[in-house]
Amino acid sequence: MALPSLPANAAPQSLSLVGTTSPLTGLFTPSGSGSSLEFPAQEAENNSPEPYAGVVTDRTLSQGHAPGKGASVNSGKKAKSNPTFQNGFAGLNLYQQRYARGGNQFTLEPPDQGLCVGGGYVVEAVNDVMNVYDSSGASVLPDNTATNVVGSHPRNVDHAVDLNSFFGYPAAVNRTTGARGQFVTDPSCLYDAATQRFFLVVLALEVNPATGAYTTQNHLDIAVTQTANPTGQWNIYRLDVTNDGTNAGGVNPGPFLGDYPHIGADANGFYLTTNAYPWNSNGFAGAQVYALSKAQLARGAANVRLQHFDTSGMVAAPSEAGATQPGFTVWPAQSPGTSSFNTASNGTEYLLSSNAADEATHPVTGTGGSYTSSQLVVWSMTNTASLDSATPNVHLSNKIVDVGLYALPPKQQQPGSGQPPTDATPQGRCINDTTTPTIAGVGCWRLLFGTEPAHNEVVSTPDSNDTRMQQVTYANGKLWGALDTAVTPVGSTTNRAGVAWYVVRPGGSTLAPKVAMEGYLGAAGKDFTYPAIGVTASGRGVMAFTATGDSTYPSAGYAPIDAIVGVGPWNVVPGGAGQATDDGFTSYKAQVGNPPRTRWGDYGAAAVDGQHVWLASEYIAEACDYTTWGGPFFIGGSGDNLLGTCAGSGYGPGPRTALGNWSTFVSHFVP
Repeated sequence: MALPSLPANAAPQSLSLVGTTSPLTGLFTPSGSGSSLEFPAQEAENNSPEPYAGVVTDRTLSQGHAPGKGASVNSGKKAKSNPTFQNGFAGLNLYQQRYARGGNQFTLEPPDQGLCVGGGYVVEAVNDVMNVYDSSGASVLPDNTATNVVGSHPRNVDHAVDLNSFFGYPAAVNRTTGARGQFVTDPSCLYDAATQRFFLVVLALEVNPATGAYTTQNHLDIAVTQTANPTGQWNIYRLDVTNDGTNAGGVNPGPFLGDYPHIGADANGFYLTTNAYPWNSNGFAGAQVYALSKAQLARGAANVRLQHFDTSGMVAAPSEAGATQPGFTVWPAQSPGTSSFNTASNGTEYLLSSNAADEATHPVTGTGGSYTSSQLVVWSMTNTASLDSATPNVHLSNKIVDVGLYALPPKQQQPGSGQPPTDATPQGRCINDTTTPTIAGVGCWRLLFGTEPAHNEVVSTPDSNDTRMQQVTYANGKLWGALDTAVTPVGSTTNRAGVAWYVVRPGGSTLAPKVAMEGYLGAAGKDFTYPAIGVTASGRGVMAFTATGDSTYPSAGYAPIDAIVGVGPWNVVPGGAGQATDDGFTSYKAQVGNPPRTRWGDYGAAAVDGQHVWLASEYIAEACDYTTWGGPFFIGGSGDNLLGTCAGSGYGPGPRTALGNWSTFVSHFVP
């Protein structure tokens, strides 16, 4: 159903139950020699602006904004939170994504991680596949290997199920006919201990089945378990977001893409937010916020009450009297356990956002900002208990809090960045190769292209995030959040990608928000990106991120965090050390155009289960040499009959695909 845009604090609407599902693979025709399509039509990505050219000094500020330089990130204090590693395991990877549902999937990056944990289950979802594990990392979904036939052989994807199947759609691409299914992206996951329900949300884009072209219609699909068991039945609700945004006709008119959805919950409500981008013009149409009755979703109500808020013009501009800005990536908080919610003002949900990006500062033109800020926006949604009444009346407001300077970070570095790919970076090496004999002729490039590309590819510099807010938690009476920023490590004269983190007392109806703790995390020769913080009800937490560097392959990193000392020393998660360079298709000009934008992230995830914190980060799990990557596609070679899986003569499972090698790592700590 199409939902018209509503002004803030408008009358409620309702959302209808559209069906049920379970994590099982849908109907498909096994992949054979049919469609060779590898990439869906990608939604338009704005070109990244240049990184901040100034200096952001590494410091830790305590109790507001005391003058002077704080502790160096090279010698971080020991945090009260001292995480004890319990266990970790390899989560979903690109091999599982690409070869789920009999291979009727596209090659996608980045993974975009959703993670939720409760009742002994660990649910992970990425673009575009999901799995359910026990606490040791063993999948508890039915083994689908025997029926998952790709290239005439069963493929072990560790029981993973594609998201198109889960949400009841045709396969992403039918590799016999070429027909396209809906494009599903941006998964987010939450376990609510109060209702003992799992929630999984994606953005689904409607396409022309014959061509894959987007119709512009898009919706959020909301799946909610019927019990505390995520391997069983889920209810599905669908929220059309195509016309939600500022649609005044002349300025950034719709229809809109409801991009980057994320979710949170308090005692009463379940909250979704999106970034509304016009399909047919530049600029930005504001973050959209949706408040739904959590109790109604949990009991599978046929109709769920809903209030929609368009944040356009809701934020005071920092330097222009009377001017306003839209909210951008307004991330709703989730809370651990059943007693961490704020019950003031008849129920209060908090959200955080930043305002350095062009989406906030130049929403009409979409460009022209400085990409720096010293402010956060603290949002309060009050009277949330009314969501379960016959006449919901929720109110959304915001206040500004001053913080230390943050700025658009530079790209990540990894070993070999800017240098020609070696045999250890096989896809890049193949594009440059004009001499290896293959089944398609001399030159490996013939295995990937019909027309000869330039042979000048280099090892990439993976994306850092922009300065948008990342995962937000409300715990121990405080808001916890982090974002990507430029930092200048001690002893260095150049910027690196780092993390700015915040612990904020959100205030209330009469009290202004106040920073309790804030600081930066960075290190010489390293880059830290895509943070996600999980905090227990007692206020002890762990922050996840990807760690890369001049001599560090993309790895799963972590650091302790609390409200007394802040962030402590960082490390790589045991078992989460990267083993190779990123070798994904978005790294190469011949695949995506010049300049390439090596996609990473776009977010990690953290989940709290009692006193346990679970983390999920992207990393590169395994190395694969050039000869193994080519396999029998190189004259005289042997191995898998699918190019680039490095799966050996047993036909899998493999550590990668021909066009990429991302993996995820799930880890478990007690802080």
